[in-house]
Amino acid sequence: MFRIEADIEIKKRDGSTERRHDTHFGITSLPKSRANRRKLLDLHRKHWGIENKVHYVRDVTFDEDRSQVRTGTGPQAMASLRNIALNLLRLAGSRNIAQATRHCTRHIDAAARLLGVDLAA
Repeated sequence: MFRIEADIEIKKRDGSTERRHDTHFGITSLPKSRANRRKLLDLHRKHWGIENKVHYVRDVTFDEDRSQVRTGTGPQAMASLRNIALNLLRLAGSRNIAQATRHCTRHIDAAARLLGVDLAA
């Protein structure tokens, strides 16, 4: 087990700043000889990188939490399709997935190019 404490400053849109003290607890399977402070902090930060890069995008951009696909293999199929879309956009160099998604909905040729389809043929 480990504990990480952090003093956080959150800058709000109105210019004010909120200060907060957070404590995070975790469990690791690393042996004590490898579980030094630097390694544990690095692993903790990588966890949040995944959360911010994948889950947040799926929740906010694709509004996944409000999906009404709930039976059979539908939820897994939709999650797979969302992952494919995310990966295609990232492979194409998109840094803002919401913006890239909007662009593809307005420009079918751009979406087709991501899939390797030539609409002119």
